[in-house]
Amino acid sequence: MSSLVLNDRTIVDGINQLSSIDPILKHLFNGFDIPKLKIEKNYFWSLCRSIIYQQISGKAAKTISDRFLALFRSGINIQPREVLDIDINSLYSVGLSRQKASYMKNIAEAFGNKLINDENFIMMNDEEILKQLTMIKGVGKWTAEMFLIFTLRRSDVFPVTDLGVQKGFQIVYDLDELSTIEQMNEKAEKWKPYRTIVTLYLWYAVEGPFEW
Repeated sequence: MSSLVLNDRTIVDGINQLSSIDPILKHLFNGFDIPKLKIEKNYFWSLCRSIIYQQISGKAAKTISDRFLALFRSGINIQPREVLDIDINSLYSVGLSRQKASYMKNIAEAFGNKLINDENFIMMNDEEILKQLTMIKGVGKWTAEMFLIFTLRRSDVFPVTDLGVQKGFQIVYDLDELSTIEQMNEKAEKWKPYRTIVTLYLWYAVEGPFEW
């Protein structure tokens, strides 16, 4: 995997390169504004947010995310100790399942005990980060991929098992049914090192621009 970081310039570069090799993608890009990825500084909260977004719609996840942050005075600057100390019933009250609430506690423990050395993320490649994050119970490959996309803004992430990505691929390429993972990966080979950009637009094709 690439460790190229997306910013305003590299996103435009990527869109131009992808448009030159695939007219269908060019048409897709023209239908939406250029994505804006926020600069994230609180890696702990970012990973917790990825847990919230697991297997639910973006709008529902945003609602739960806002309610979760409202539990803590520090808000978006939330720290692991705060999640470790809070009663788990409070986590249930904002819409988190028992499983997701448990995962939140696991992440807080991993960051609090320095099992996750997030200070080195900027120097690590995507595969190294995926390996480290997925050591935490509840953090699977998809969750770690969301962290790479929305927190570290890595350019070449393609979460091919994501249903939204699969549906977007079907819509964009006007297919009668969902493609196999193998078919999608084969198609995506020529998108490197900008598969993250295509991923964002495939999501847009399904539910329009969204806030993460």
